[in-house]
Amino acid sequence: MTKLDQLASMSTVVADTGDIDAIAQLKPVDATTNPSLLLKAAGLARFDNDVSALKGSQDAADEFAVRVGSQIVQLVPGVISTEVDARLSFDTDRTIAKAESLIDRYAKLGVDASRVLIKIASTWEGIRAAAELEKRGIHCNLTLLFGFEQARACADAGVFLISPFVGRITDWYKANTDISIESPEQDPGVQSVRRIYAHYKTHGYETVVMGASFRNAGQIEALAGCDRLTIAPDLLNELSQSDGDLPRALVSPTDRVEPQAPIEESDFRFEHNESAMASEKLADGIRRFVVDQRKLEAALL
Repeated sequence: MTKLDQLASMSTVVADTGDIDAIAQLKPVDATTNPSLLLKAAGLARFDNDVSALKGSQDAADEFAVRVGSQIVQLVPGVISTEVDARLSFDTDRTIAKAESLIDRYAKLGVDASRVLIKIASTWEGIRAAAELEKRGIHCNLTLLFGFEQARACADAGVFLISPFVGRITDWYKANTDISIESPEQDPGVQSVRRIYAHYKTHGYETVVMGASFRNAGQIEALAGCDRLTIAPDLLNELSQSDGDLPRALVSPTDRVEPQAPIEESDFRFEHNESAMASEKLADGIRRFVVDQRKLEAALL
């Protein structure tokens, strides 16, 4: 049995790509996209007709995202995550409106809302939007999550799923500290997801934890047993070609503790500001997605 097969027996495997062919080959349960992946998809021959048909149309980038997602969802038994425009990351009301618009677009293509997760940046405003969307029956995937305070606020809000990043946390520590990482267990990105997972399970939060942004297979293996793991095709291929035993790394605690009082906005903002890593990586992630969103829009003009 390959390591990918073993991983799939412990965690739901999600493909982090807009590449239809890779999804068809690797057969993940779910798939997720973002503006950067959609920009790459727009350059694939498979989507030439969609790009041509949408050129110059209103909200072409949103429509392209949904068209790509609607094709992907035909290949996976689970859900597709589609991201709200990152320029709305600090606007709760417009995030809600954009999410509902995306769900409406999916409905017109015959995709039920139950097959879609709306991706939203884990800002305070984004988390508040997700809380309202969940009440309206629209499930959300809170992304660009780097700090524990973001994870706490998402659990308080009752969001369906969070995507705590691993590799980008590791990148920051390598670039800004003299940290020496000799094993995945010493990796600060891995440690972050393990802390969030333990907190959620100990306090009985139902929010799904989906580790994301992996730099190597060792990080993935160190999180085997996490609810879900979203993995790029190259690492999925590596795991599918690797043999050897893959032990479960994350186990849900048997002892439960009552949930903490919800984190207040002022505490959220203070704790987020206290973490140079989390505040810098969230801001950088939003900026990068905005850059690729604008490039995608330009390609569809």
